[in-house]
Amino acid sequence: MGTMTLLFTSTTLVYLAASIFYLVSMIGKRPQAGRIGRWLLLAGIIFHAACFAVQHSTARGTPVTSLHESLSFFAWCLILLFLLLDLRFRLSVMGAFAAPLAFLSMVASALSPNIVVQLSPVLKSWLFPVHIMFAFLGNAAFALAFGAGVMYLIQNRMLKSKHFTGIYQLLPSLDVLDRVNYTCLSIGFPLMTLGIISGAFWANTAWGTYWRWDPKETWALITWFLYAALLHGRLSTGWRGRRAAIFSIIAFIFLLFTFLGVNLLLSGYHTFDAFAVL
Repeated sequence: MGTMTLLFTSTTLVYLAASIFYLVSMIGKRPQAGRIGRWLLLAGIIFHAACFAVQHSTARGTPVTSLHESLSFFAWCLILLFLLLDLRFRLSVMGAFAAPLAFLSMVASALSPNIVVQLSPVLKSWLFPVHIMFAFLGNAAFALAFGAGVMYLIQNRMLKSKHFTGIYQLLPSLDVLDRVNYTCLSIGFPLMTLGIISGAFWANTAWGTYWRWDPKETWALITWFLYAALLHGRLSTGWRGRRAAIFSIIAFIFLLFTFLGVNLLLSGYHTFDAFAVL
């Protein structure tokens, strides 16, 4: 077993273990399990970063040029942002969402062809890793906003129906979930904006034009407008609670299509058989 494979497998297993501890913490109401899960995730992103370092030295380039690499990098960004968010809110219940999602992303990555896609010389630029970092961190922030939105709707439905199940006691208050949702949106939108801008500058250095109306670019712009409308509604017209949660879920569905659907179903400069996920 090679070093990279060992690090990748170790990371996946650590994310699985963290998922189990977070679920035990949430369902069994054991805070100590949540703290163990947090330390496991911290170890996981260190193993994961080491895996990227080995991959970078092997491929001699940014290791996000295939579906396998992209899903893995998304998992790392998701856990990194969750741990930073957890410093403020200390919500183990969000760990019970983030850790399993990262584990599933790693499993999907493992099932995808592990191929090294070399960028053509015209595409090699320092803007590529900058573009990738902004875009993937933005996607991770929106994934956490989606998770908070789903939890908000579940909690809100039980409160309105006065039909309380066991999960009611496990979820944070509606106010906390709404603040988590807004915080994630506030982080994700600037990152997505910077990702689009850096991508435009990268395209200009490679092809001499900032925008080519490639399917990925078009859908990224549509998704950007959706999140812009959501943030505008929250800041200007007081959108909060249920409406904001539903809108963040809808926007994330568009984001998923932009992230995966466009690459797998449509042809263009950003498809996986070309050179990159973004």
